[in-house]
Amino acid sequence: MNNRLIDSNLAHAKASKVGILLVNLGTPAAPTAQAVRPYLKEFLSDPRVVEVPKLIWWIILNGIILPIRSGASAKKYASVWIDGPNGGSPLMVHTRNQAKALQAAFRKEAKTADIEVAMAMRYGQPSIAQVMAELDQQGVDRILILPLYPQYSATTTASSFDEVFRVHQTMRNPPALRTIKHYHDHPSYIHSLKVQVENYWSRHGKPNFAKGDRLLLSFHGVPKRTLDFGDPYHCECHKTGRLLREALGLNDQEAILSFQSRFGKAEWLKPYTAPLLESLGNAKTARLDIFCPGFPADCLETLEEIAMEGKEIFQHAGGGAYHAIPCLNDEAVWLNALHQIATENIAGWSLASSLDTEIQNRREQAKKALARLTS
Repeated sequence: MNNRLIDSNLAHAKASKVGILLVNLGTPAAPTAQAVRPYLKEFLSDPRVVEVPKLIWWIILNGIILPIRSGASAKKYASVWIDGPNGGSPLMVHTRNQAKALQAAFRKEAKTADIEVAMAMRYGQPSIAQVMAELDQQGVDRILILPLYPQYSATTTASSFDEVFRVHQTMRNPPALRTIKHYHDHPSYIHSLKVQVENYWSRHGKPNFAKGDRLLLSFHGVPKRTLDFGDPYHCECHKTGRLLREALGLNDQEAILSFQSRFGKAEWLKPYTAPLLESLGNAKTARLDIFCPGFPADCLETLEEIAMEGKEIFQHAGGGAYHAIPCLNDEAVWLNALHQIATENIAGWSLASSLDTEIQNRREQAKKALARLTS
C-alpha cells in the first residue's frame, strides 16, 4: 500500500470549503550563506528554471555557483532584510500581508465567509506541500491556485503548477483545482499599476518628459530561447507595458521597457536593464523613474538590484535623479484588484452554500403559497 495516499483527515461529514492559495517564488529563511545555499539549490535545480542537461548543470551548480553565490547573495539579502517579529525577507513580509488582507476581504462578505486564504512559496518555506496539507485539514476541498506572477512564464507559473500537481497526486482525496494562468492585462491590475505610479508622482513630483526625463518599466528577464520555444512571457510583458503606458498617457519614448537579472552567457530577452541604465546615464538624463510592473511585491531583485545597483549604474554614468517606484505591495488598490481577480475565478464555488440556502428558502415560500391557495 502507498502510505502517501492515506488520508488522515477522515471526517467524511465535514463542511466543504473553498481555498485560495497565493503562490510566490520563495526566499531563504535568513540572510546567511547557510540559509541561502539550500534555497538557491532548490531554485536552481528546477528544470523549468534552468534548461541545461542535468549532469552538466549538477557539476556547474554544486561545484561553482553554490559555493560562490551563496555568500554573495546572503550579503544582498542582509541589505534589504526586515527586522522584527513580523519581519523577514521583503517578499515574505509583503506576500504574507497580501494573504491576510485577502482573507479579511472575504471574511467581510457573508457569501464568501467560508473561504480560506493561504500563501506558499515555490522554493523554501512555507512549501506548497505543507500549505496544501493544512488546507486539507481545514476541510478545503476546492483550491484556486493564484500565482503572484501577472505574466505567465514556464519558469515561474508553470513551475508552481508542477509542484501543486505533484502534491495533488500524493493525496488520497485530493481537492478540485482551478489555476490562474495570467492576469497581465486584467483591468484592475493595470489600474493598480497606474495608481501606484501616479501616487508616487503626487508625492515626489512628476518627471518632465518634455525635457527628456524617462519612465523605465523593467521586467524580470528570461533566456531568449523561451520565446523561441513558445513561451508567451515576452509578449505579455510588452502588453502590460503598453496598457500601463496608455493608462498614464505616455508614448513609447517616454515610458520604455527592459528586462533585468540576466544570468550566464546565453542571450536573454532584450533590451537588458543594466546597459540601458548606463546608456541613459551617458545621455545625461536628468531624471529617471524605474518601476517593476511584473512584481506585485518588492523583493531582493527590486530593492537591491534595481533600487540600489541600478541607481549606482545610472548615476555613475552621468545620470541625474533616480527614483525607484515601490512595487504594489500592500497598497489598497492592489489588494482590491487581487480580490476581484480571485472572486472572478471562484465563481460557482464560493456561492454554493448561499445559493443552496436561497433555493431552500424559495421552496419553502412556494410550499406556503401553494398551501394558502389550496386551503
